[in-house]
Amino acid sequence: MSALAQGLVKLVNDNAGIQFMQVKFNPLQTIDNLPRCAEYGLTSNPPEDSDAVVAFAGGDRSNGVVIATGNAKYRMKQLATGEVAIHDNIGQSIYLTASGIVINGGGNPIRMTNLTRLRVEAPIESTGDITDNCDTTGRSMVGDREIFDSHHHEVKNVQGGTSTVSSEVPTQQE
Repeated sequence: MSALAQGLVKLVNDNAGIQFMQVKFNPLQTIDNLPRCAEYGLTSNPPEDSDAVVAFAGGDRSNGVVIATGNAKYRMKQLATGEVAIHDNIGQSIYLTASGIVINGGGNPIRMTNLTRLRVEAPIESTGDITDNCDTTGRSMVGDREIFDSHHHEVKNVQGGTSTVSSEVPTQQE
């Protein structure tokens, strides 16, 4: 028997410290509870019928470990030499291209959590509206700009000459 075999992932148990898979090698052989060895810091739960490469110590089919998985249906294609991508089966990806990083949310929101601060050392461009302090006012920066642009303060008791003029404190609600 061969020390390496290719099969199809049928089930994934992702509830323990290590992931276990059921892999079908042919119509007569399916092996349950094969541990999956993955790279530190990277984890995934491959969809059913993804390819699996299993190593068997000494060719012993009772002593195997999944060393690689892939799925040609969802694989990002036409990457240039040296480019890298992390992706899933619904179109979400982080793509390290030769000309910059492209993050694709696949039509879903992107959320950053547990930050003490987010610092961007570059100009920011947006084709959509920006909402500042969204959990308080709920207004966008466009809405704030409209309030600012129409905001006026009457100055009382204006005198000519060398007098200093100050405006009244705004009374407009935020």
